[in-house]
Amino acid sequence: MTTHELTGGFELEAADPHCIDPGTAAERLRHRPWQRFAVLGDSVTAGVRGPLDGYRDASFAERLTDALASTRPGFESVNLAIPYLTVDEIREVQLEPALEFAPDAVLVSAGGNDAFNPFDPDHLRTQLELLLRPLAESGATVLTVGLFDLARSGLVPAEQAPEMAERFDTLDRITAEVTQSLGGIHIDTHHHPLSADASIYARDRIHGNARGHAVAFAAIVDALA
Repeated sequence: MTTHELTGGFELEAADPHCIDPGTAAERLRHRPWQRFAVLGDSVTAGVRGPLDGYRDASFAERLTDALASTRPGFESVNLAIPYLTVDEIREVQLEPALEFAPDAVLVSAGGNDAFNPFDPDHLRTQLELLLRPLAESGATVLTVGLFDLARSGLVPAEQAPEMAERFDTLDRITAEVTQSLGGIHIDTHHHPLSADASIYARDRIHGNARGHAVAFAAIVDALA
């Protein structure tokens, strides 16, 4: 069997030390007792991305859902994420259907669209709590994922980068604190070794490309395994 046949044409991903094989990921997550999995958030969890030759064109949310489903008969999932929403908008349109689905685990990315502009940290903390607390109190394990460090990637104009970096650092800190206070797990991709590497971003200079999503997925598996 050729290398191409073994990797499905994704040789770069298979050789990338920051990525993980889907089968290995599924086995590492097998111990998690989740049968109903919901995804909430904005474009990050909705899967907006740029394709990249050599990498599977799948978002980290899709990869995680597939990994969980592969070892769980009867597994059910729903992705309610909608691109470009703020935290408050995510809560307004996604929280109720998420609770109706009754998940035992939820993956959330929220706040990135708030942080592109100046924001009140206390207000953002309150909005995140209003979104995440009902999920935690329903019995679901809350998983939040940090955003890559776009502001330090060299893709943001130099005159905007410092203030943007500070805002996204604050967002990550608040998200981690709120998540942990609710007994959840925050995946710290904001400080990943490749977080500010331009090679993981799409051509729009905002979202991740297929490599970025593969790298994020591996980080999520490491955190959960």
